[in-house]
Amino acid sequence: MGVNGDDGLASTARMPGYAFRPYHGHEDHGAMAAVRLGCAERDRTDARSIVEGLPTAAEIGEATAELDDPYRNQVLVEHNGGIVGYSTIRWWQERDETWLYLHRGYLLPEHRGQGIGSAMLDWAESRIRRLVHRHGTARTAVLGANATASEQDATALLVASGYRRVFSLVELELADLRQLPDRPLPAGTRVGAIAPSSYRAAWKTVVDSYAGAAFTERWTFESFLATADPTCWRAAWDGGHMAGVALCSIRRQNPTAGEVEELSVRSGSRRLGLGRALLLDGLRCLREHGAETARLYTGTANPHRSYDLYESVGFRRRNEHVRYRKPVTVRPTEAAPQRP
Repeated sequence: MGVNGDDGLASTARMPGYAFRPYHGHEDHGAMAAVRLGCAERDRTDARSIVEGLPTAAEIGEATAELDDPYRNQVLVEHNGGIVGYSTIRWWQERDETWLYLHRGYLLPEHRGQGIGSAMLDWAESRIRRLVHRHGTARTAVLGANATASEQDATALLVASGYRRVFSLVELELADLRQLPDRPLPAGTRVGAIAPSSYRAAWKTVVDSYAGAAFTERWTFESFLATADPTCWRAAWDGGHMAGVALCSIRRQNPTAGEVEELSVRSGSRRLGLGRALLLDGLRCLREHGAETARLYTGTANPHRSYDLYESVGFRRRNEHVRYRKPVTVRPTEAAPQRP
């Protein structure tokens, strides 16, 4: 399917009854949520996932508000007047200076297999190529896409379009916080809440733990503070030195569900049982604040064997989220100047 126009809207000439149009704002959120719900059975979506579940219209609105120019970086697919799919683009810089331009598309199952998904992919790639040209990031830019392991249709489309799998995240759940094992502390260490005066040390502990890790987004202290929810943040100190942190929070969408957002132990304090003690202390805090279950995710290639730690506490695998990549090639016809 071809693309045309400054917005890169896909041509639907060969798809009778279908039209691509820009996002219109609040009025679209309910239809976008309905698309996600309509995809759930076919794609075996985990509704309680903390990575990608089933968002409400309000949650889609919140996510859209975080996009850079959502009116130009989202496209909706209409069929006979109804919304049957949509695609979204966002981007960020990773620690190794790679600029990742991530697109994500959703299409109702009954409309798949007719070339519409391919046209949505064409729109996203064309729009990204224009963005790369505008941003001047061609030297380090890559195309990115996500699909859960259970999304067979999306996975097949990405692979057929030249994307390759680069990493995956496994999501795990502890289904019952009522029974937690003991948490003995290594000698000479203590665990406690994180005061505001220690926020920067906590942030740096997490950032330093990702040193040398591939495919990780740059995370500024300002971004850390913007999403801070310190009620169940826990830190471990070895003397006056912060040796590790467990950043846990109650899910805003479901106050009975907790999340372990980060568990980081500095290299000199690993293999001593500190990570386990921190994790269990954070989970107990979540339980005290009303959580009945907890979730987290970790990379499948994690060199610190965190998967083994989580399983030893009782977490069990629920799903896998896969990241795909493809090189960006800016075409001459897509490098023309655009209006802001």
